[in-house]
Amino acid sequence: MPARYISPRVGKSRPAIKLNRVVLPEPEAPTIATDSDFLISRLIPFRMVNCPSDVLTSLQRFTVLIILCFQNSLCSQLQRLKSHYATLILCTLVFSAASIAQPSIAKPSIAATGTIVVFGDSVSAGYGIQPEKGWVNLLNQRLTERFPQYNAVNASVSGETTGGGLVRLPKTLEIHKPNILVLELGGNDGLRGYPINKIENNLNAMIRLAQSANAKVLLIGMVLPPNYGHRYTTSYEALYQRLATLDGIEFLPVLLQGINTSESLLQRDGIHPTEEAQPLLLDNIWPLLVKFLD
Repeated sequence: MPARYISPRVGKSRPAIKLNRVVLPEPEAPTIATDSDFLISRLIPFRMVNCPSDVLTSLQRFTVLIILCFQNSLCSQLQRLKSHYATLILCTLVFSAASIAQPSIAKPSIAATGTIVVFGDSVSAGYGIQPEKGWVNLLNQRLTERFPQYNAVNASVSGETTGGGLVRLPKTLEIHKPNILVLELGGNDGLRGYPINKIENNLNAMIRLAQSANAKVLLIGMVLPPNYGHRYTTSYEALYQRLATLDGIEFLPVLLQGINTSESLLQRDGIHPTEEAQPLLLDNIWPLLVKFLD
């Protein structure tokens, strides 16, 4: 007959409080038996001992031989230099006598006393062409031939706007102190759709700054392609016309033929003039510039 009660009623396990021994399983990989630690170990001392070597090394030196060779070479070179300088002195005396007998008259050079600053954007900076082929460099060459008392400084920056130009202009006037300022800015403003009154105010401020620095201003106008809309393009062109009425301003309405310029004179972007167009740009500007030079 089974017992009715199980004692104790609740079973409890008591794990070991302190481990006395741990048995780890054997490794699966085979082990290598050794007979002695001496066969697989090597002692390395912590202290290194240096002692002088018993073997002496003797190196032969050829100092005397080198000095003798150098002295012989130096003597031969001195002999050649003496004959060379004697010939040179003789030639100098002959040419000096010839120059005294026939004095040459040098043409007096005219120092440049006037400065023309071209203050524009990529059109004047020579974007996409070699800088020496740009119209400003061609202007310097023409000035050397016809008005050597003037030189041109190209202060143009590709991508420049009227806002950036207004920031740069005071320092440019301070450094170069120009007699004439060629102002060719506003194209990037129009291409970016800037407000007309903002463009006009910036250009007007630059003209006033130049005039206050006793510089005459040649303003170059800009035009936009028709895809900017009739209202914006006409307002854009009109702002240059209003600025041209200011006192002391020479005004060129457009470079080349404006939007009707031949594609052969424009780069692949359809905006910047090619290298072949640079002399034509100078021919556009030159007649108005001469009014200030005469």
